[in-house]
Amino acid sequence: MVLPNQLTILRIILTPIFLFFFLSNIPVFKLISLGIFIIAALTDWYDGWLARKFNYITNWGKFWDPLADKILTSGAFIGFVIIGIVPLWMVIIIIARDFIITFLRAYADYKAFSFPTSYYAKWKTFLQMFFLYYLLIAYVGISTVQIHLGKYDLFASLMNETFVYIIMLIITIITLHSGITYLYKNRLLIKHLFSRAA
Repeated sequence: MVLPNQLTILRIILTPIFLFFFLSNIPVFKLISLGIFIIAALTDWYDGWLARKFNYITNWGKFWDPLADKILTSGAFIGFVIIGIVPLWMVIIIIARDFIITFLRAYADYKAFSFPTSYYAKWKTFLQMFFLYYLLIAYVGISTVQIHLGKYDLFASLMNETFVYIIMLIITIITLHSGITYLYKNRLLIKHLFSRAA
């Protein structure tokens, strides 16, 4: 198995490990979880770079690489649901949209169809990851660092409940809208794809 595919497997394996440390009541474990998430996210960039540079592109990698990304981000969102930071219904929408589109694209690749990722979808992914990093750093900061500025706790202020809810709502709407837009834009290809499968 080529190295990019090994890194994809590593990213999947790191997801439950991240959750274990993230959900621990031990402050240093929460700090470790942040490091694990960063390492897992870096493997996504590195395996993609390796695949392009050395042409390590396989059908296995085409299917599992984007799926591994969704597993990692979904795991992080689920972790924040468990600790009560973000609403469950928003995370369900995000996970459902991302997995439906990911499996659709994977099936299309398997059937030799091309379903390119739009810039809108790439921005959606960027916003999701940026917000996850924001939440992780702020939450881990509350649990381990807690920088006080006068009477204000810096990290606690970053986790303002209303602010987090509004940003999460915006990301959920963008995620859902990008999925609907993607399905509508490619509706004829999707119809042709499944008519051939019938």
